[in-house]
Amino acid sequence: MSILYSVLDLAPITAGGTPADSFRNSADLARHAEEWGYNRYWLAEHHNMPGIASSATSVVIGHIASATKTIRVGSGGIMLPNHAPLVIAEQFGTLESLFPGRIDLGLGRAPGTDQMTMRALRRQNMSDGHDFPEQLEELRGYFEGRNHIHAVPGEGLNIPIWLLGSSGFSARLAGDLGLPFSFASHFSPDNTMPALALYRRHFTPSDVLKKPHAMLGVNVIAADTDAEAERLATSMQQQFLNLIRNNAVPLQPPVDSMDGIWSEFEKAALQQQLGSSIIGGPETVKEKLSAFIEDTAADELMINAQIFDHVARLRSFEIVADILK
Repeated sequence: MSILYSVLDLAPITAGGTPADSFRNSADLARHAEEWGYNRYWLAEHHNMPGIASSATSVVIGHIASATKTIRVGSGGIMLPNHAPLVIAEQFGTLESLFPGRIDLGLGRAPGTDQMTMRALRRQNMSDGHDFPEQLEELRGYFEGRNHIHAVPGEGLNIPIWLLGSSGFSARLAGDLGLPFSFASHFSPDNTMPALALYRRHFTPSDVLKKPHAMLGVNVIAADTDAEAERLATSMQQQFLNLIRNNAVPLQPPVDSMDGIWSEFEKAALQQQLGSSIIGGPETVKEKLSAFIEDTAADELMINAQIFDHVARLRSFEIVADILK
């Protein structure tokens, strides 16, 4: 199965652990991912979430890039409405200057948090994301030297920009602008095929891309047996359940069964949201990944694995690499 494969790291803070532990684990995973042939290592911006340590995303990208040698490192993504475009141009210009040819800038328009935290982040700028195209144009202008203000460092640097989405808005915008597109299939599976169709239908060749390039996020929990993978996946299931319940806690250890933890309604809601998740031993994962790639015609996969135990998480990514390389 020959396809580009990458890592999405939410830098999970586990129950009993600290953000410092998370950053050490992320650096360790990144070094292994580089060895196993992963193409990119992306970190996501989230705020006010006790289970995710990557809120200062640009800083963590620098930490990961300094711990590795060749793998591309970037954001999956930076939530652009939370920031002044000039600041992002300077931050990523700094990263690209420190780690030339290795930095990706993935951009989203969601807040990456709750409404109260969004207000704290944006202060006077209460954008709801509707002006994302204008913010994107301003940001690109800094890199291309088209604005009156100069991003130093940043101006003149070739930093690949990706648009991220979980619906059709960014899919169409990425197509219209001829940019690569990354879709969040790992939590929005029902919108995957419509968004891909929209992106490919509206794609206009550009100086950046001559043909569409779509990368899909997918949850893959792999272990040596189906039973062990199913058990490991209960940490991810508990995480989404706690989000539904507005119960902000660190990533919880796996349990033998979710019965008695979730209601039938909650179980159905999670099964819909996590419907594209691939969970199992090597043969099961290989079969399901092959079907997913064939169905979506993805150009690249970005693997997410919310696993409590670091050693088990490493093993999951190793199994996936063995299948995809």
